[in-house]
Amino acid sequence: MAESTTKKKKAKRSVPTGQVHILATFNNTIVTFTDSKGGALTAASAGGCGFRGSKKGTAYAAQVAAEKAGQAAKQQYGFSKADVYLKGVGLGRDAAVRALSSLDIQVESIKDVTGVPHGGVRPKKARRI
Repeated sequence: MAESTTKKKKAKRSVPTGQVHILATFNNTIVTFTDSKGGALTAASAGGCGFRGSKKGTAYAAQVAAEKAGQAAKQQYGFSKADVYLKGVGLGRDAAVRALSSLDIQVESIKDVTGVPHGGVRPKKARRI
């Protein structure tokens, strides 16, 4: 009466080209590998790589995060070419891009998509003396 359920092995998806989104803030760096449409494949952050506190915002932490996500993308999806999208003003911007080239991931283009404020916040009310 005990039925043995056999699970079908999922077909390995091959994604040779895609995008790399790097969010570099002062406190952390998040590296996400996506397909050409923007659907996430793998991701890693400096905090997820074991860095804590102010060390998360360093260039070295960003390099480690990019290497971790890149290794997973290469291994699981055969990732080899990438368009890089940088967002933010943190220390990890350059370090993450350099880490990609050390993994033999060919960087096709680098685009800055950092948001630009236009208008800003409402000013404080005038002081009355």
